[in-house]
Amino acid sequence: MKSNNEALMRRIYNDLLDGYDEEFEMEIEDRTVGELTEDRTTLQKAEDREDRRHYFRELFRLQGELVKLQDWVVNTGHKVVILFEGRDAAGKGGVIKRITQRLNPRVCRVAALPAPNDRERTQWYFQRYAAHLPAAGEIVLFDRSWYNRAGVERVMGFCTDEQYEEFFRTVPEFEKMLVRSGIQLIKYWFSISDEEQHIRFLGRIHDPLKQWKLSPMDLESRRRWEEYTKAKEVMLERTHIPEAPWWVVQAVDKKKGRLNCIHHLLQQMPYQEVGRPAIVLPERERNENYRRNPVPNEIVVPEVY
Repeated sequence: MKSNNEALMRRIYNDLLDGYDEEFEMEIEDRTVGELTEDRTTLQKAEDREDRRHYFRELFRLQGELVKLQDWVVNTGHKVVILFEGRDAAGKGGVIKRITQRLNPRVCRVAALPAPNDRERTQWYFQRYAAHLPAAGEIVLFDRSWYNRAGVERVMGFCTDEQYEEFFRTVPEFEKMLVRSGIQLIKYWFSISDEEQHIRFLGRIHDPLKQWKLSPMDLESRRRWEEYTKAKEVMLERTHIPEAPWWVVQAVDKKKGRLNCIHHLLQQMPYQEVGRPAIVLPERERNENYRRNPVPNEIVVPEVY
């Protein structure tokens, strides 16, 4: 029993640590991987530390390739839509954050739509999603998408049987229309186990920085695990089309899932490195009559740190 508890605590600890890694990733540009990934606590084994170092090295290499992909998309006018679907706590937000972390938000943007309002519920179902589709030279990442109807809406009873069946009749044609219009559509499903979702929910409960992620809907989805499984199986079977196939990311291991997803995404486009002209910093002009006015003390932010 003791060994099981220790293993559980180690998994929860590693899950919490993964969240704090997000801040390290932003600081890494000014520090070495070794400095940031060194952890001497008893819960962090030497093997785990080496895995983290390898993860960071691969992540930064892949993010460098994403920058090249971004430049190619802008240069060619390519249009890309990427859907991220999966259970609650499957890691969709984590991989989206790593993809966009080094990219220009004017080129690569995220669409994470809230529940539809009263007006939107009277619209054509796909209408509010169509408003976020990309123009030339843009990448749009949907953190959940029109597949809400096949998942949460079906399981929670937010749509009728008629609306559910109409969705499956319409979505293949909708996606084929997007592809014919020149939009590349890539669909990812993040797959985790029953046990792993349980562990991640426990991690959110014990992490005050992540408790906001647990909504009543998330807790209810945990109870209805089997219903979500059936809905997911139907969704994949009825919407896996040649023009926009589904790709399943094994995401029980968060870090491996992120790296595998980004690596796969990079293989989906024939991008090439776009040459950039040499940048020369111009000399600053100086005027003898220029005087910089002092900033009034009352509007200066106090230097507490």
